[in-house]
Amino acid sequence: MTFEDIKKQIKTKTVGIAGCGGLGSNCAVALTRVGVGRLIIADFDVIVESNLNRQYFFYDQIGQKKVLALAENIRRINPLTRVDAFDRKLDPAGIVSLFTGCDVIIEAFDQAGMKEMIIETVLSKLPKTPLIVGNGMAGIGKSNQLGVEKITENLYVCGDGLSEISAELPPLAPRVGIVANMQANLALQILINNLNQEEL
Repeated sequence: MTFEDIKKQIKTKTVGIAGCGGLGSNCAVALTRVGVGRLIIADFDVIVESNLNRQYFFYDQIGQKKVLALAENIRRINPLTRVDAFDRKLDPAGIVSLFTGCDVIIEAFDQAGMKEMIIETVLSKLPKTPLIVGNGMAGIGKSNQLGVEKITENLYVCGDGLSEISAELPPLAPRVGIVANMQANLALQILINNLNQEEL
């Protein structure tokens, strides 16, 4: 399948991204570069200097809302990708209202409780929509431990499932970026109907 074939298939597709930090910003950029038609992004946080070690923002964007800065970066990369940006903290009702109709949803939260909330919400309220979660990407090295696992029919986890963030295991660009791009790669497979268990 050529790149032109891929672009034709995904230019009408919509991906929802919950969170615009390390996972969300890098995943959004990867999907933008391959030509996804529409992104629905949501986050309530503000860019700080410490984010720049792993998030797709720039020094002159410090102090801006992540979701608005990411929308601008996406437009600069590919103005053909439509971006709907929502400056809000997501709850179950917000997830349903924003992401109903998406072809794929990407989970990109920092906190375990928020990850659990979106999984429970999507599985119960949007059970036919694939959800791709990131879990276990802190620290450095051990790239071969990062992978993709299918949990249920429409729930996938990218990462190692083990490496929780701490002072000794900070989130850094290399491993966070790998997992974000795993999420984008899996989303692309789903969007072009090119997914089977052997190809995860």
